[in-house]
Amino acid sequence: AILRYLSAKGKIPEHLYPKYFVDQSRVDEFLEWQHMSLRLTCAMYFRTVWLEPLLTGRTPSEAKIEAFRMQMERNLDVVEEVWLEGKDFLTGSSLTVADIFAACEIEQTRMADYDVRIKYPKIRAWLKRVRQSCNPYYDVAHEFVYKISGTGPQAKL
Repeated sequence: AILRYLSAKGKIPEHLYPKYFVDQSRVDEFLEWQHMSLRLTCAMYFRTVWLEPLLTGRTPSEAKIEAFRMQMERNLDVVEEVWLEGKDFLTGSSLTVADIFAACEIEQTRMADYDVRIKYPKIRAWLKRVRQSCNPYYDVAHEFVYKISGTGPQAKL
């Protein structure tokens, strides 16, 4: 809702959240899908593997980690095989807020020792395009992720 409000107020550039209803509906379609799929599963994996042990000092069970990893990978498979099929970006040929939202969800999993770039070549190439399109802001926003994970832009896979 906040995205639509800010767009209506002219606070989001049209190339990131298109005003033309067909293009906007593609972005909205991804955002609706990702909220209860990609976002949820990446966040739960990150929370279970990295955040909860940091806050509680307790190590999660391997079964719990594996369950969240499998759920997350099912959604990463959909990104790889459906959303990025034949496209440079999630909803077409140019960057939108859908790409920015998804990249942030995926990037946080690096802090939990999961580097999506290893298993998913389309996602790896897409993340590179998103980063190039958003820099220098992308690197600033992900500085903590890079530091904790040791997987910054200069790190080798």
